[in-house]
Amino acid sequence: MRQFFFVLIAVIGLAQAVPAQSGPEAEIENTIQSQLDAFLADDFVAAFDYAAPNIQGMFRTPQNFEMMVKRGYPMVWRPDEVTFGELRADGAEMAQRVIIRDQDGDTHVLEYRLVDQGGMWRISGVQILPQPGVAA
Repeated sequence: MRQFFFVLIAVIGLAQAVPAQSGPEAEIENTIQSQLDAFLADDFVAAFDYAAPNIQGMFRTPQNFEMMVKRGYPMVWRPDEVTFGELRADGAEMAQRVIIRDQDGDTHVLEYRLVDQGGMWRISGVQILPQPGVAA
């Protein structure tokens, strides 16, 4: 019993010693994942809310935004697997690399651009990046 108690204390201590991801990294990943979840639920009103003002101004309505996403970014609309890669600062924006495997098994590398809008990260652009070894 005494040994169990010491093991339990050690496990709790180790769990507290490893900090959970926090700060902008976690907030940025949460913003992107939340938008992807909204796409999966076909909730384009919610997905549009994660867009920065420049994107909202460009598409003006969630319906226009929906058409653009479905036509130009089908891997984002219906991802099968999402992996977050490198995050880097680029001026006033953050650039988050995201690797998405679509439902056909194809892998896509995207760069999400995000801006801080009053303490909330919003997506200001998404670019599909060329993959090494793939000719255009």
